[in-house]
Amino acid sequence: MNAIKETHFNLPGQTNYYKGKVRDVYTIDNKYLAMVVTDRISAFDVVLPEPIPYKGQVLNQIAARFLEATADIVPNWVISVPDPSVTIGRICEPFKVEMVIRGYLAGHAWREYSAGKRQVCGESLPEGLKENDILPEPIITPTTKASVGHDEDISRAEILKQNIVSADDYAQLEAYTKALFKRGTEIAAKQGLILVDTKYEFGKVNDQIYLIDEIHTPDSSRYFYKEGYEERQQRGEAQKQLSKEFVRKWLIENGFQGKDGQVVPVMTPEIVQSISERYIELYEQIIGEPFVKPDNESVLNRVETGIKTALTNL
Repeated sequence: MNAIKETHFNLPGQTNYYKGKVRDVYTIDNKYLAMVVTDRISAFDVVLPEPIPYKGQVLNQIAARFLEATADIVPNWVISVPDPSVTIGRICEPFKVEMVIRGYLAGHAWREYSAGKRQVCGESLPEGLKENDILPEPIITPTTKASVGHDEDISRAEILKQNIVSADDYAQLEAYTKALFKRGTEIAAKQGLILVDTKYEFGKVNDQIYLIDEIHTPDSSRYFYKEGYEERQQRGEAQKQLSKEFVRKWLIENGFQGKDGQVVPVMTPEIVQSISERYIELYEQIIGEPFVKPDNESVLNRVETGIKTALTNL
């Protein structure tokens, strides 16, 4: 299949190359990043053996659309999107926290709550909530950005005490996070969706804060379908989700959760195709437009040509 599993370009002005779980990132002249969102897929902190056609394009194009739709709230790192799977932008010094915001009691916050905790990252939660209930108001539950291992919960007070972020900058990050979540919620509602929780990452160039990385994608966010939400809550049923949870579910059903000794189940062409189709479905539901597949040329040649052309215009 014509999927991007990995790239090994030699780009003009290239000063560094970094291979993440799903992204290949090229540093250009120590000023710009050319980020290729590959079709690699990870779950349980493990990169699965087969790439998923169009997955990278889906994530890159959703992020590009939402970054453009929120540029009036906070400037972002993007300079151009020269290819469906590529974003070129400015290098920012990232803040060492991820700003997680939650409008509903789901995922990690629900696991903490169901274990008896009534505070998450210093934010108090009322008694009597059920899984996936709407919160009285959205709460920010930051995490540290771990260079190795897992990110850890941290409170606003601890961030300021450890001087991870200055008080002035953190106040601005909180304000941006709330405004972005409000905008994301409004856009999702028009598509019949609920933006449940998401995360934002920010960086700085000189004294300017920028929004970086991806936003409001199904890999960084959780969405519920709006239709039937109330009824499902009243009946105590699981909510209909729009996220990559279906991949984790398939792995669990086949005996894999990333633990020692476990083997990734065989990803047949049928499984790969079904995951690809789900990602395309995610795109069309979130964006509200048909997904357009690029011409069936060599995908790597197309990506490399697109980046090189864009770099000449920087």
